[in-house]
Amino acid sequence: MAPSAPRPRPPLSPRHWPVWLGIGLMALAARLPWPVQRALGRGLGDGLRRVLGRRREVAVRNLALCFPDLDDAARDALLRRHFHALGIGLFEFARAWWGSVDALRRGLVIEGLEHIEAARAGGRGVIVVSGHFTTLEICGRLMCDRVPLAGMYRPHTEAAMEWAVRRGRERYAAAMFPKRDVRGTVRHLKRGGLLWYAPDQDPSGGDAVYVPFFGRPAHSLTSTHQLARMSGAAVVLFGHRRREDGGYTLTLYPALADYPGDDATADTAVVMSGIEAMARLAPDQYLWIHRRFKRQPDGAAVYD
Repeated sequence: MAPSAPRPRPPLSPRHWPVWLGIGLMALAARLPWPVQRALGRGLGDGLRRVLGRRREVAVRNLALCFPDLDDAARDALLRRHFHALGIGLFEFARAWWGSVDALRRGLVIEGLEHIEAARAGGRGVIVVSGHFTTLEICGRLMCDRVPLAGMYRPHTEAAMEWAVRRGRERYAAAMFPKRDVRGTVRHLKRGGLLWYAPDQDPSGGDAVYVPFFGRPAHSLTSTHQLARMSGAAVVLFGHRRREDGGYTLTLYPALADYPGDDATADTAVVMSGIEAMARLAPDQYLWIHRRFKRQPDGAAVYD
């Protein structure tokens, strides 16, 4: 198993104390009963919708672009559900990192594990591709019960949060690779490892192309194509959603056929199409507060 990058000692100087206080509160919140977390999460989401004005407007714009067939009332209802999902998602992140998921395993539905086994035939590595959903962290932890997922992540700039989150993730992930550790990631895949990866945000750097996402050009990383070419890994899409009854459904799909090909743009379009299909299954749970269309090929401004 490829090792994670070494974790530094916890930073304990006074300037980090406010962050540690916040981490402590999140760790306490992680231990609340799951029904209480869901109720509090909805209330928190209503508060966030009122307070986070700029993010709310980004979500409003994204929903208008991606769901033009919905009327204003339907989009407003979707916006409210999205912020409820965000609020619940904050409790899910805390529980995934620092709490127990025993209560969440009850009623868990996992579909398509056979596709992972088929993709791993002959010792081949697998890139398990998801999108940025509010359920991303908790469902990744639940999937780690069944398959040894490693993760690629963006390190936190705040050292105390980086230490705490890294420690929390290493409770369940097979390994953790900073996003710039391409060599370590490829080595892990070549050894037959599984990498959990979400490539669907507008990148600030790296090789990217414009491909369709909900019918609009979206600036998208070609990294799934690149990692698959360098490692020989298969690519399996991983969908997940929180059900109304509080349970989760996790779905693994058959490995993408003839992937990777020779065309990075075409391969990236296939991946983004798959993530779009998963977002349409749980539209309230996709991360609409992200400025997904902030870069456009004609330079047009999508957001105010």
